[in-house]
Amino acid sequence: GSKERFHWQSHNVKQSGVDDMVLLSKISEDAIVENLKKRFMDDYIFTYIGPVLISVNPFKQMPYFTDREIELYQGAAQYENPPHIYALTDNMYRNMLIDGENQCVIISGESGAGKTVAAKYIMGYISKVSGGGDKVQHVKDIILQSNPLLEAFGNAKTVRNNNSSRFGKYFEIQFSRGGEPDGGKISNFLLEKSRVVSQNEHERNFHVYYQLIEGASQEQRQNLGIMSPDYYYYLNQSDTYQVEGTDDRSDFLETMNAMQVIGIRGEDQQLVLQIVAGILHLGNISFREEGNYARVENADSLAFPAYLLGIDRDRLNDKVTSRKMDSKWGGRSESITVTLNVEQAAYTRDALAKGLYARVFDFLVESVNRAMQKPYEEYSIGVLDIYGFEIFQKNGFEQFCINFVNEKLQQIFIELTLKAEQEEYVQEGIKWTQIQYFNNKVVCDLIENKLNPPGIMSVLDDVCATMHATGEGADQTLLQKLQAAVGTHEHFNSWSSGFVIHHYAGKVSYDVNGFCERNRDVLFTDLIELMQSSEYAFIRMLFPEKLDADKKGRPTTAGSKIKKQANDLVNTLMKCTPHYIRCIKPNETKKPRDWEESRVKHQVEYLGLKENIRVRRAGFAYRRIFHKFLQRYAILTPETWPSWRGDERQGVQHLLRSVNMDPDQYQMGRSKVFVKNPESLFLLEEMRERKFDSFARVIQKAWRRHVAVRKYEQMREEASNILYNFKERRRNSINRNFVGDYLGMEERPELRQFLAKRERIDFADSITKYDRRFKPIKRDFILTPKYFYLIGREKVKKGPEKGQIKEVLKKKVEIQAVSSVSLSTRQDDFFILHEKDADSFLESIFKTELVSLLCKRYEELTHSKLRLNFQDTLQFRVKKEGWGGGGTRTVTFTRGQSDVATLKAGGKTLTVSISDGLPRNSKPTRKQVTQSKGGRRQPPPSRSAPPAPQGTYRNGAPQFPRGDSQAKRDMPQKQPRAPPATALPPQNANRRSKARPPSEQNMEFLNVPDQGVAGMQRRRSVGQRPPPANRPKPQPKVTVPRCRALYQYIGQDVDELSFNVGDVIDILLEGTAQSLAPRGRPIFHPIDFSSSPTLRPIDSPPFPHRRHLGLVEGTAARQGRAFPRELRAEDLSRALRTQRRVPTRGAVPNAVPDDGSPRPSPGPIPSLWQHKTVGSRAGTLCCLSLWNCGSDFGAQ
Repeated sequence: GSKERFHWQSHNVKQSGVDDMVLLSKISEDAIVENLKKRFMDDYIFTYIGPVLISVNPFKQMPYFTDREIELYQGAAQYENPPHIYALTDNMYRNMLIDGENQCVIISGESGAGKTVAAKYIMGYISKVSGGGDKVQHVKDIILQSNPLLEAFGNAKTVRNNNSSRFGKYFEIQFSRGGEPDGGKISNFLLEKSRVVSQNEHERNFHVYYQLIEGASQEQRQNLGIMSPDYYYYLNQSDTYQVEGTDDRSDFLETMNAMQVIGIRGEDQQLVLQIVAGILHLGNISFREEGNYARVENADSLAFPAYLLGIDRDRLNDKVTSRKMDSKWGGRSESITVTLNVEQAAYTRDALAKGLYARVFDFLVESVNRAMQKPYEEYSIGVLDIYGFEIFQKNGFEQFCINFVNEKLQQIFIELTLKAEQEEYVQEGIKWTQIQYFNNKVVCDLIENKLNPPGIMSVLDDVCATMHATGEGADQTLLQKLQAAVGTHEHFNSWSSGFVIHHYAGKVSYDVNGFCERNRDVLFTDLIELMQSSEYAFIRMLFPEKLDADKKGRPTTAGSKIKKQANDLVNTLMKCTPHYIRCIKPNETKKPRDWEESRVKHQVEYLGLKENIRVRRAGFAYRRIFHKFLQRYAILTPETWPSWRGDERQGVQHLLRSVNMDPDQYQMGRSKVFVKNPESLFLLEEMRERKFDSFARVIQKAWRRHVAVRKYEQMREEASNILYNFKERRRNSINRNFVGDYLGMEERPELRQFLAKRERIDFADSITKYDRRFKPIKRDFILTPKYFYLIGREKVKKGPEKGQIKEVLKKKVEIQAVSSVSLSTRQDDFFILHEKDADSFLESIFKTELVSLLCKRYEELTHSKLRLNFQDTLQFRVKKEGWGGGGTRTVTFTRGQSDVATLKAGGKTLTVSISDGLPRNSKPTRKQVTQSKGGRRQPPPSRSAPPAPQGTYRNGAPQFPRGDSQAKRDMPQKQPRAPPATALPPQNANRRSKARPPSEQNMEFLNVPDQGVAGMQRRRSVGQRPPPANRPKPQPKVTVPRCRALYQYIGQDVDELSFNVGDVIDILLEGTAQSLAPRGRPIFHPIDFSSSPTLRPIDSPPFPHRRHLGLVEGTAARQGRAFPRELRAEDLSRALRTQRRVPTRGAVPNAVPDDGSPRPSPGPIPSLWQHKTVGSRAGTLCCLSLWNCGSDFGAQ
């Protein structure tokens, strides 16, 4: 059952019957009813017959009319989701925009089948999916709020429906060319005015009366004379005052709110309520007979209606008991006052009440139209909500009119879905199987024909025209004339008190009693004059007639009005592309899950569902004239885009062949193409959408790139302003692009696990954190809009993952918890985040970007600026651990000789030496944009930093883990490690080949300027194209020693060489040891692999936690001794075993080694060498550097 389903649309639910009854294996009324019953019992109330939607009233609130379903059906093809009114509405809305044609939906079915609710869902869906600003939203509000207002004044409880529409409504929603609802118009007709004065048993008057009685405030009750409903004659005839499931009190508030939204002024709202209350009091005027004349039984009953309507009490008494009549004698005319009898007086009172109510209703409809009117029409969608077909025990003039309009609507359905379709196939020469169906045009002609023979309405008008003041005997005269005029018609029968018409929905017997009087629908001039004398301008406005004008011709009858309105409606609908909703009422009890088989079968028969299915199965689902088909699908092939230059028929065939559509699925007519199945059309639509999608992606990509460039330029400018006049800038970072995600977080689930599910990442990179002993530790720093994270790595000590390296969340801090940020005034990359308990001393080559984003997020969260401190002596607090105290540490920045910071630790102080950078007032260089169409280049700014030179580092900054940054950082010209994948690639980045390993990627665009003359020469060679010259003589080949790698190694820093197994490496050495120490900086010198050394180390390495194995050609090679061709594992381990031991922790060169052994003196041992390229007079030295993995390196 339905309770087992998690969601009604999910694909693994139980199937109930078939979604589209075109797919029924057997076509019969019984099969249709059985399919509808299966679906109804499983809470599937919608079913298709091709494009026609069948809706069964569930008599309960269903769960699938939420925003979720609106999103599900928006833009989806009909076959993608289960049948739903939203699917039909979306199809209608999209067709309007695609084809530029007006659409309409005809909702038909008997009273209580759910037509009004269906119309509400259609308007609600359109309001949700269409865009627009404030003005459009105002129109949407009016469209939606018009429903409760018109329902209050136009709906009532009947025997068959608790909320029955007692008027017809055609609601046109008008749209701009962009699909935004910007206007609307309501046409109303057939208001059942007779309900104001009388109701059948178990029925109610219009809802507004009961809403007013239940919802009026104490003041309103006193001013309007509100009593209980049984006090009023117009309400107590049926002895029914409450409706199950209806809250009249809350509905009254909704009605008043609707009037406010629509724009009805407060005083007019009050007068509308006064008229409604005045009608109730008018009904309590009763009459007694005195000498064949009527007299008001209780004169006091005149007071309150006269007061509420603003008219004179005595004059009201005269007008309801007498009538002024014009008589002509010869050439003279005179007015005669005729006193009325009791029956006539009651009729006059009721006529005034009905006239007042009808004009108030027309005013409300006009107010809605005035609030939505627009000066011109573009597109529109019409929603027709009209009474359903009615068959009661006693059927009068109102039922006759209602059933006539329904007959006309059925004729439209037949004309457009059955008759027109078959005629079109014949005209276009399409192979087709003829389907038999009942054409109800003969019934429409029986009712509305003017001549040969005259229809029922024409006979009725003739009888009314010859009636005198009283209607006595007129109805019998009508019956006699009908028998004479149409008595022999096959769809007409007469009986003693009326006649029978064989409607498409079945035979209906009409009682002629009151037909003529209600058809005349005349409001006497006395009553019009009475209301024009009201003291309220609003009431006078409701009666604008000019009574002194000459009257010529017959007065318009109710029947002729209905006939004109029905034909105008048909003409309007025929100009639109129609869609159909056929509503079915499953029972008379108005209870959920109650199914009356015979009643449903009767509706299936008269709605013609069986014939509809047969026509759909034999016909074609889609047809378009060649020109429109080409226009819509031209984009699918290059030959048809932008326009087809040949015969349109051939162009259509070319398109259909291009999508490989089966020839059985379409036929070519004389001017149209016919596609048999909707699925074939969906194929075309899907391919068209894919084309547009690919083009949209190109535009989107270009736009996003443009926006990203602008965004990051702005970010760079903002970041520069933060440091402006406070801190020196690095030459290779001031102009670099901001990327944000340098870790490629989209492909790093091991890091993502620490973040919230949809948490946005503003910045992510590997940085260096320094602990209390200034030991560098690698951390991943991630900044989000609310937090920053520090993520480290630890070896698992227990469990099945023992020995594995796992990511560990070291710190998660709210951005508001950061009190300030401290930086030096020099060009270094260090900064301190000051927090509540302990501070974080960090180093990042992207510090400017990081700090600027941190400041921005801090200001968004706290609405205050983050404090920045710029000093050359900084302090940070360390966390208390165990017995050790917390305390503070000091970092001092001094002027050095190198652009790379040199660190020297001593106790609780760290000294950072670094050379001068760019001036503090340096600004990033703005890109010069060349104007199109001969535009000139923009002049460069008067003062800016030099342009970022090309180097081998990403974005002009070196890439190395700062855990290794205590080593010498001379920015060597070697291959760096590859940058991590990022969510947004750097601007102007060259495309990198995916096939090449990270270590071999072309990182030329990330180069950093070298130092010295050699660096300048190389920069010139990279940045400038040399002038053409003759081919140089080939250089003589120089034989150099080589070695072959037995293991793969990927460089872990910018100054390390990466190689694969089997790579051959040339080993060069020119010059002496002294020439390899520029500016007196200590280095580790190379030593030959021979037994006797030719060079000795002159100083300890500045970074003892790293070990480097130098493979060089020394004196031994020049003396003719052979150099090892292959570097074996045993050679490495032997070299490391005999090597001078150095500590792996701390930063003090002469510390005691890990194993406690004394420090050995230098001897004939191989040295560990840092990989460098050093410019010198004697030449260039290229060495191999290996990462230290511990003393057992050789074993690995």
